[in-house]
Amino acid sequence: MVKENTGWFTRTEKGIKTDIKNQKEIQEGLWYKCPKCKKIVPTEDHEANLNVCECGYHDRIPAVKYFEILFDDNKYEELFGNLTSADPLNFVDTKKYKDRIKATQKKSGLKDAMTVATGEIDKQKIVIAAMNFEFIGGSMGAVVGEKIARAVDFALENKIPLMIVSKSGGARMMEAAFSLMQMAKTSAKLAQLSDAEIPYISLLLDPTTGGTTASFAMLGDVNIAEPGALIGFAGPRVIRDTVGHDLPEGFQRSEFVLEHGFLDYIVERKNLKKTISQQLRMFAN
Repeated sequence: MVKENTGWFTRTEKGIKTDIKNQKEIQEGLWYKCPKCKKIVPTEDHEANLNVCECGYHDRIPAVKYFEILFDDNKYEELFGNLTSADPLNFVDTKKYKDRIKATQKKSGLKDAMTVATGEIDKQKIVIAAMNFEFIGGSMGAVVGEKIARAVDFALENKIPLMIVSKSGGARMMEAAFSLMQMAKTSAKLAQLSDAEIPYISLLLDPTTGGTTASFAMLGDVNIAEPGALIGFAGPRVIRDTVGHDLPEGFQRSEFVLEHGFLDYIVERKNLKKTISQQLRMFAN
């Protein structure tokens, strides 16, 4: 043991202990820091507030969380859960597409970028197709298109409304034209729903871009969005670089899109179930 005279303090041991066993262990994910206002709150409190900050920032949540919010008593039946992506092009970028699919399925616990379920909202039957952004950026491939088509068929057969929750970076490049075909396929299926006079509600989340926006996301009888959601075809950076000019403040955010007539209204997450319920009752009348 070495003593050093430091004036105000006396050091009894030289050096600073940094052994992990001497440090207080900090649990990961214990705190949430809002990317907008930078406020730090306990993760438990953030989740209790539906992952919405006091400043109004709506954090992204998985599809199953929307099922929990919307369906009565969190009771629902998943549909078409066995569908998985094929690899018709034998696509390879930094890794084989087959390997990417398997790795993403293992990491996320999901089969693909769309989950479909049916249940009730305030005792009103509905089928909901919700996108999973954590699965390759919510990209739209053949499985997404097929699940939407089957969801439409289910709604037609049971004569119940359809709701699609969009959260996507656009078409899945690894499936090329097979992915782009889903734009026409989903639009045609939704036309069948319209012909049968069965309501279709579209909920747009952050982000909803690319081929998703150019097809089913903007075709609702009612188009709704959460506050601050990025909604557009090409991203603002691409547009800015193309036109060579700065873009208006809030460009392509849901408030901007609403102001320019492409949305019917914006709904905070805490009011989502009540709003959808009211909308379903209006359609029923």
